[in-house]
Amino acid sequence: MMTDQSARLFTLAKALLPGGVNSPVRACRSVGCDPLFVRRAAGCLITDVDGNEFIDFVGSWGPMILGHAHPEVVEAIQRTAADGTSFGAPCPLEVELADMVCRSVPSLEKVRFVSSGTEATMSAVRLARGYTGRKVVVKFDGCYHGHADTFLVRAGSGVITLGIPGSPGVPEDIVKNTLSIPYNDTVTLERTLRDESLDIACVIVEPVAGNMGVVPPDEDFLQTLRRITSELGIVLIFDEVITGFRLALGGAQERFGITPDLTCLGKIIGGGLPVGAYGGRAEIMDRVAPDGPVYQAGTLSGNPLAMAAGLAMLKVVRRPGFYEELEEKSDWFAAEMTGILARVGVPTVLNRVGSMMTCFFTTDPVRDYESALRADTDRYGRYFRAMLDGGVWLAPSQFEAAFISAAHGRDHLEKALAVTESSFKKLMV
Repeated sequence: MMTDQSARLFTLAKALLPGGVNSPVRACRSVGCDPLFVRRAAGCLITDVDGNEFIDFVGSWGPMILGHAHPEVVEAIQRTAADGTSFGAPCPLEVELADMVCRSVPSLEKVRFVSSGTEATMSAVRLARGYTGRKVVVKFDGCYHGHADTFLVRAGSGVITLGIPGSPGVPEDIVKNTLSIPYNDTVTLERTLRDESLDIACVIVEPVAGNMGVVPPDEDFLQTLRRITSELGIVLIFDEVITGFRLALGGAQERFGITPDLTCLGKIIGGGLPVGAYGGRAEIMDRVAPDGPVYQAGTLSGNPLAMAAGLAMLKVVRRPGFYEELEEKSDWFAAEMTGILARVGVPTVLNRVGSMMTCFFTTDPVRDYESALRADTDRYGRYFRAMLDGGVWLAPSQFEAAFISAAHGRDHLEKALAVTESSFKKLMV
């Protein structure tokens, strides 16, 4: 595989961008290689600047549930751009998208659009503090809620990938009001939430963890979380930036039958453009300015391009049978993967919920941050490079999800499985 053009661009990028990238994991350091630069993508295929083509299981880290450059999404962006890209004023599209999102997600009575998932989670936590008059935020080890100061305590995604325990530049005075506890540990959860010495405003959680790799919730974890937060008047925030419109039309909360007080969204609702949103009960959302005293604003929030792209994407996923077909495809692929793992004998654990999954290189069940950390990251790096050489594009980190999209056909998936089996066999040498 020729990579001359990517190598040239990376050399130039390192002189201009920190680490040569605009998001740390993209540098591919944890998998022992340099990044490839992408020229174009269509459907489930991605092509780099040297002309190499790959089957894509990253999907821009989750948004591309329809695949890349879906004709209806592209047409909506082009049509909207002809009338202007940003107004700094209300536009009809944001009302239309808000209506569709609120009708789809069980917890949403009102919603506020922002420009990223980080903005959404940061704003939701501020709102929870403003609503309750309390200070402390409880999160879970290995869950990633964006790069706001509050969330970088024992965080997942790039923080865990790079082995960073937190981040310089985050004052102790800020993180002292953040408690991070083990995911899927109902005993610690209940003890923490019932500690009367704590001034807990909210609990924020990925209902399916996707940023320490995919880690499903234990059967009673979310139910216990909902029961206790309701009893104690603690705001429960679901971070569904990844799972929203991914695991069901109504996200993880629909799939598991648990309704939070606030929900954070992003990725899929922007159709591949920068977007985020937070929303929930009207009683809480009415505390957001200009109706209430909790301030939050954004120059490009609700911009027409992102709204148009999101509307086009959500109209497709709302069509009858969309999620059933995606679930069936993911079921088949995961079953075939499991068969390969058994035949080849590489120590692995495959975690999957719906169309998102992670293959952990470990023999132990992965149900929390500590068990995820026991995965063999060196072996994952070898696996990543073998898959890339075979034409399959995976996340350059053990601690991320692989995504199946509507654009993955049986032929693409069968090729990916064949490359997977050959890659696993190489790991046994």
